[in-house]
Amino acid sequence: MTTQHVKVTVNGEVREADVEPRLLLVHLLRENFGLTGTHVGCDTSNCGACTVHVNGMSAKSCTMLAVQADGAEVKTIEGMANGAALHPLQQGFWDQHGLQCGFCTPGMIMQSAWLLEQNPDPSEDEIRLGISGNLCRCTGYVNIVKAIQQAAGELRAADAAPVASVTAS
Repeated sequence: MTTQHVKVTVNGEVREADVEPRLLLVHLLRENFGLTGTHVGCDTSNCGACTVHVNGMSAKSCTMLAVQADGAEVKTIEGMANGAALHPLQQGFWDQHGLQCGFCTPGMIMQSAWLLEQNPDPSEDEIRLGISGNLCRCTGYVNIVKAIQQAAGELRAADAAPVASVTAS
């Protein structure tokens, strides 16, 4: 069995592993690195439960080989919170009841984060289109859209807040 060495920066931490060339990125994250927040749903890129960011782009990790991520920056749901403080999307999903079983939630949040990076003030239709590659079988999407709208507002407000300056005395 041949293996290939991969080196990936995951959530700011350099990680390395020797993997079979056919290993999927989702399995590298879950099995080799123990980051189980990225879920395996369909293995066909239909559900989006495995969505992560690779070099700043939204990617379905169930259809990407681990060797394709060699040298890449990968962000997973585990990298969204700032210490104990939830990311505004995570808080929005909590506040707006944007989850039920929670299976789709990590991928939905990762896709939503990418969407808000591309469009900080999306309309409801733009949100629905932006998450259309991610399936939720429990919620009906209404509260997911509300959660994304809440997070978008919070992120815009944070970006608009004046930065405190320090002046020398």
